[in-house]
Amino acid sequence: MKDQRLTRIKKPKKKNRLRTWGIVLLVAAVLGAGIYVYRKPLAIMAFDIFLSDHVEKKLQKSYAPLKGEQPKPVVYQTKPFSALLLGVDQRDNEPSRSDTMIYAVIRPKEGKVLLISIPRDTYTEIVGRNKKDKINHAYAFGGEKMSKDTVEAFLGHQAEYYAAINFEGLRDVVDALGGVELPIAKDIVNKNKDHEKFTIKAGQPIYNGKDALNFVRYREDSDFNRTKRHQVFLNAMVSRVLQLDQVSKIPELMDIAGANFKTDIVPNNIIDLAKQLLTGENPPQIYSYTIMGKGTRINNVFYDLANKEDVEYAEKLIDSWSSPDTTDAQLLLPEKQVIE
Repeated sequence: MKDQRLTRIKKPKKKNRLRTWGIVLLVAAVLGAGIYVYRKPLAIMAFDIFLSDHVEKKLQKSYAPLKGEQPKPVVYQTKPFSALLLGVDQRDNEPSRSDTMIYAVIRPKEGKVLLISIPRDTYTEIVGRNKKDKINHAYAFGGEKMSKDTVEAFLGHQAEYYAAINFEGLRDVVDALGGVELPIAKDIVNKNKDHEKFTIKAGQPIYNGKDALNFVRYREDSDFNRTKRHQVFLNAMVSRVLQLDQVSKIPELMDIAGANFKTDIVPNNIIDLAKQLLTGENPPQIYSYTIMGKGTRINNVFYDLANKEDVEYAEKLIDSWSSPDTTDAQLLLPEKQVIE
């Protein structure tokens, strides 16, 4: 009888243990689902706790206000703002020139970005030089300040900020991110006798830093196509960075950027803006438009003469995107352009 009672007493304990493990597994499943659903806020919280101060210190090294201009805070959530993005290609025996010149309008509230690209050979007045020349020569003559002044005069709109990155640092950034996805449908071969030789194989799932750098440098087709490749690359980089498994790599990326990156946006503003875009309801959306031109020679030098209609259309896009009164539904979206 005693053994039977003991047996009867043990059975409920076994059931209790099973019930307890069931509850634990259920809680674990719920927590796992919650972590998946709220992975963006959790990643941002982890960033705030462990990385924010470190990254802000790193960004201080890249903070470079333009001479004669006062720091301006970025107004979040309600006010769109503009920035001039410069991709600088400085090689060993060549002067620095801005191969990429993009006027960007950022609407943090909607998580949308407009990129207006200006081809490097565009013929325009270089502000401060009292002469016309290729727009990318403004950087060689007067750095970020002259580039900003020249683009503002060309588009008839002020750029509130600037950000410049040297392409030499781009290669290491891409490698630190594990590469980027690029839509290369056929091999790209740089074979001109006066150019650096390289081949980028088509159809790769991921392209490393060397291939990505060559992708933006390739110049043996049209200036328009090269400009569009820069836009494609920017989109690819944004998509890669937005993968949350890259958050832990932010300090490494800041180290790589180092002297290769300069901006007049205050460091803590950059961090706040990045978090706002990352935690939005939808992933950031990037819209691009390139100002087309007609190739011509002046004094035996090749230039692009910008289409007046394209410049006017770019100005309308900027007006629409820059106004805080423009609703999301009212935004003028750029016409689709295709690489030929």
